Amino acid sequence: MHFNLFCFIDDFNFNLINNLPKTTSIIFRNYNNRLNTDSIIKTKNLCRKLHYKLYLANNIKLALELNLDGAYIPAHNRDFKINSYQLKKKFKLIGSAHNLKEIRTKELQKVDYLFLSSLFFSKKNKKELGIYRFLNLSKKTKKK
Repeated sequence: MHFNLFCFIDDFNFNLINNLPKTTSIIFRNYNNRLNTDSIIKTKNLCRKLHYKLYLANNIKLALELNLDGAYIPAHNRDFKINSYQLKKKFKLIGSAHNLKEIRTKELQKVDYLFLSSLFFSKKNKKELGIYRFLNLSKKTKKK
Protein backbone atom coordinates (compact mmCIF):
# COMPACT_ATOMS: atom_id res chain seq x y z
CA MET A 1 0.00 0.00 0.00
CA HIS A 2 1.32 3.46 -0.91
CA PHE A 3 0.91 6.36 1.50
CA ASN A 4 1.46 10.02 0.80
CA LEU A 5 3.34 11.94 3.44
CA PHE A 6 2.86 15.69 3.81
CA CYS A 7 5.05 18.05 5.77
CA PHE A 8 3.74 21.51 6.72
CA ILE A 9 6.43 24.20 6.90
CA ASP A 10 6.24 27.95 7.48
CA ASP A 11 9.69 28.97 6.21
CA PHE A 12 12.62 27.60 4.23
CA ASN A 13 14.44 24.95 6.26
CA PHE A 14 17.17 23.15 4.32
CA ASN A 15 17.95 20.55 7.00
CA LEU A 16 14.33 19.59 7.55
CA ILE A 17 13.48 19.33 3.85
CA ASN A 18 16.70 17.54 2.96
CA ASN A 19 16.06 14.81 5.56
CA LEU A 20 12.44 14.01 4.71
CA PRO A 21 11.49 10.63 3.21
CA LYS A 22 11.49 10.61 -0.59
CA THR A 23 7.70 10.24 -0.87
CA THR A 24 7.06 13.54 0.93
CA SER A 25 5.08 16.48 -0.39
CA ILE A 26 5.50 19.87 1.26
CA ILE A 27 2.83 22.40 2.10
CA PHE A 28 4.22 25.87 2.65
CA ARG A 29 1.87 27.74 4.95
CA ASN A 30 2.71 30.85 6.85
CA TYR A 31 -0.25 32.43 8.60
CA ASN A 32 1.77 34.42 11.13
CA ASN A 33 3.93 36.63 8.91
CA ARG A 34 3.80 38.26 5.52
CA LEU A 35 4.58 35.74 2.78
CA ASN A 36 8.25 35.79 1.89
CA THR A 37 8.42 35.01 -1.83
CA ASP A 38 12.20 34.46 -1.67
CA SER A 39 11.70 31.78 0.97
CA ILE A 40 9.05 30.07 -1.18
CA ILE A 41 11.35 30.16 -4.23
CA LYS A 42 14.24 28.67 -2.22
CA THR A 43 11.91 25.95 -1.01
CA LYS A 44 10.68 25.35 -4.57
CA ASN A 45 14.22 24.99 -5.91
CA LEU A 46 15.19 22.49 -3.22
CA CYS A 47 11.95 20.55 -3.71
CA ARG A 48 12.56 20.34 -7.47
CA LYS A 49 16.09 19.05 -6.84
CA LEU A 50 14.80 16.40 -4.41
CA HIS A 51 11.69 15.56 -6.51
CA TYR A 52 9.20 16.68 -3.84
CA LYS A 53 5.85 18.25 -4.66
CA LEU A 54 5.33 21.75 -3.24
CA TYR A 55 1.94 23.29 -2.44
CA LEU A 56 1.31 26.82 -1.23
CA ALA A 57 -1.39 27.42 1.37
CA ASN A 58 -4.28 29.74 0.64
CA ASN A 59 -2.77 31.56 -2.35
CA ILE A 60 -3.62 29.92 -5.67
CA LYS A 61 -2.61 32.98 -7.68
CA LEU A 62 0.95 33.02 -6.27
CA ALA A 63 1.24 29.22 -6.53
CA LEU A 64 0.40 29.49 -10.24
CA GLU A 65 2.78 32.43 -10.77
CA LEU A 66 5.62 30.50 -9.12
CA ASN A 67 4.76 27.35 -11.09
CA LEU A 68 4.29 25.23 -7.97
CA ASP A 69 2.64 21.82 -7.98
CA GLY A 70 -0.56 23.09 -6.41
CA ALA A 71 -2.26 24.90 -3.58
CA TYR A 72 -3.62 23.93 -0.18
CA ILE A 73 -7.04 25.36 0.75
CA PRO A 74 -7.61 25.23 4.53
CA ALA A 75 -10.99 24.51 6.05
CA HIS A 76 -11.56 28.12 7.06
CA ASN A 77 -11.34 29.23 3.40
CA ARG A 78 -14.90 28.96 2.08
CA ASP A 79 -14.35 31.27 -0.90
CA PHE A 80 -15.59 29.97 -4.25
CA LYS A 81 -13.63 32.43 -6.38
CA ILE A 82 -10.86 29.83 -6.36
CA ASN A 83 -12.92 28.10 -9.05
CA SER A 84 -12.33 31.07 -11.38
CA TYR A 85 -8.60 30.39 -11.82
CA GLN A 86 -7.38 28.74 -15.00
CA LEU A 87 -5.42 25.84 -13.52
CA LYS A 88 -2.58 24.07 -15.29
CA LYS A 89 -3.07 20.40 -16.10
CA LYS A 90 -0.80 19.04 -13.35
CA PHE A 91 -1.72 21.73 -10.78
CA LYS A 92 -3.55 20.10 -7.85
CA LEU A 93 -5.74 21.54 -5.11
CA ILE A 94 -5.68 20.03 -1.64
CA GLY A 95 -8.33 20.96 0.90
CA SER A 96 -8.89 20.25 4.55
CA ALA A 97 -12.11 19.61 6.42
CA HIS A 98 -13.22 18.77 9.93
CA ASN A 99 -16.87 17.87 9.33
CA LEU A 100 -19.39 16.98 6.61
CA LYS A 101 -20.31 20.61 5.85
CA GLU A 102 -16.64 21.47 5.21
CA ILE A 103 -16.24 18.33 3.07
CA ARG A 104 -19.12 19.52 0.87
CA THR A 105 -17.56 23.01 0.64
CA LYS A 106 -14.24 21.52 -0.49
CA GLU A 107 -16.05 19.39 -3.08
CA LEU A 108 -17.71 22.55 -4.45
CA GLN A 109 -14.28 24.22 -4.51
CA LYS A 110 -13.21 21.28 -6.70
CA VAL A 111 -10.23 20.16 -4.64
CA ASP A 112 -8.42 17.08 -5.92
CA TYR A 113 -7.46 15.71 -2.50
CA LEU A 114 -8.87 16.18 0.99
CA PHE A 115 -7.36 16.10 4.46
CA LEU A 116 -9.75 15.10 7.25
CA SER A 117 -8.40 16.38 10.55
CA SER A 118 -7.66 16.21 13.37
CA LEU A 119 -7.70 12.51 13.87
CA PHE A 120 -6.30 12.61 17.40
CA PHE A 121 -6.46 15.00 20.34
CA SER A 122 -3.62 17.51 20.59
CA LYS A 123 -2.84 20.68 22.54
CA LYS A 124 -3.66 22.73 19.43
CA ASN A 125 -6.82 20.84 18.43
CA LYS A 126 -8.97 19.91 21.34
CA LYS A 127 -11.66 18.43 19.06
CA GLU A 128 -10.46 15.22 17.50
CA LEU A 129 -12.45 13.19 14.99
CA GLY A 130 -11.43 9.85 16.40
CA ILE A 131 -10.99 6.80 14.23
CA TYR A 132 -14.68 5.87 13.80
CA ARG A 133 -15.88 9.38 12.93
CA PHE A 134 -12.93 9.74 10.54
CA LEU A 135 -13.87 6.47 8.79
CA ASN A 136 -17.55 7.49 8.59
CA LEU A 137 -16.71 10.93 7.14
CA SER A 138 -14.25 9.46 4.66
CA LYS A 139 -17.03 7.26 3.27
CA LYS A 140 -19.16 10.33 2.52
CA THR A 141 -16.86 11.66 -0.21
CA LYS A 142 -15.21 10.24 -3.30
CA LYS A 143 -12.22 12.54 -2.93
CA LYS A 144 -8.91 10.86 -2.24
